[in-house]
Amino acid sequence: MAGNSGPLSPRAKLAVTAGKAAAAVSRAAGRGSGSVIGGKVSLRLDPDLLGRLAQHLDVVLVSATNGKTTTTRLIAEALRAAGPVVSNALGANMPAGITSALAGGSDARYGVIEVDEKYLAGVARDVEPKAIALLNLSRDQLDRAAETRMLAEKWREGLSGTKAVVVANADDPLIVWAASSSANVVWVAAGQEWKDDAWSCPSCGGVLQRPGNDWGCAECGFRRPQPTWVLNGDYVLDPQGSAWPIHLQLPGRANKANAASSAAVAAVFGVPPQVALERMYQVQAVAGRYDVVEFQGRQLRLLLAKNPAGWLETFSLIDGPPTPVLLSVNARGADGTDTSWLWDVDYTRLAGHPIMVIGDRKLDLAVRLEVAGLDFRVCESVDEAVGLAPPGRIEVIANYTAFQDLRRRVGN
Repeated sequence: MAGNSGPLSPRAKLAVTAGKAAAAVSRAAGRGSGSVIGGKVSLRLDPDLLGRLAQHLDVVLVSATNGKTTTTRLIAEALRAAGPVVSNALGANMPAGITSALAGGSDARYGVIEVDEKYLAGVARDVEPKAIALLNLSRDQLDRAAETRMLAEKWREGLSGTKAVVVANADDPLIVWAASSSANVVWVAAGQEWKDDAWSCPSCGGVLQRPGNDWGCAECGFRRPQPTWVLNGDYVLDPQGSAWPIHLQLPGRANKANAASSAAVAAVFGVPPQVALERMYQVQAVAGRYDVVEFQGRQLRLLLAKNPAGWLETFSLIDGPPTPVLLSVNARGADGTDTSWLWDVDYTRLAGHPIMVIGDRKLDLAVRLEVAGLDFRVCESVDEAVGLAPPGRIEVIANYTAFQDLRRRVGN
């Protein structure tokens, strides 16, 4: 836990002021929120600024391949029951974006920070968090992210010796391996739908056995730890065995898992499960995700899916056939330029849906759908796709920059 400190030094104040000015210029030029460029300017002037800005805060860091932004939002809502919160709620999750977010939180008591997987250990060193939430690890952005086993090893090394309470998913072997070097771990049975990145033992490389919901390695003995928080259907069981109902406006099993982990984090900060879960109900959408918007006289539900695990979870929450589905995939820098992950997604789950395809990599996606034996239409724009869609609310599933393109076009 960070201790209280005095006011910022003149150098730190100058860095914050310069960063805010750079962000304002970026916004005025129509180049987004300006949080990243503002943070970069601030850190150039004071490389230690991130740590200085966090000194007066009780910080929780949230990292995972999927669910970081949503879980960050849920934890922030829960902790507001105990005091003011500063958070990078829009997902700028590298050091520059985090610095910009904390620069606006001088009156906050808590910092709830989403962190990109590659930067977790470094940010944890800088801000001395009270808690760290580790949700899942799976393949993502294959051109920039390490192989998942390597990333888990980096987390394991980087978090060794941390004083933070690590709230970790007991059902993900890679997360368990990463967290096991920490002295104080709270295990949450949050589930794991996508298992294709967790069939080999992270400890010895042997084959993991997966009887029922359990898992373990017969060769080295590495196995699932006993959880103290458990997601059980629409309830979360706390360490005393009490069952608390999860009522969310966000859809799907994955968000119940996010809520269970968030309740465990809130408890570290003294917020009871009932209070934490009640506050989570206030969250209707997260940075546009799950929003239902009106466009050309039609309703579109906007869903983000960035990698195979995310697409699997998203398929489980869309309305069934004959609901029309619009898919959009880009491969820009923020997405990862390698689209080979498309072949790991089970698109046969969309059988029976009318499917429209758009995006920079619509032809890559079209080939994948053709091989899956699905009927689809390739369209040049969201306007054309919506015009061709049969009646009913349209489920729109897009990866990161495709999602941002869609939000701008449909006015959300």
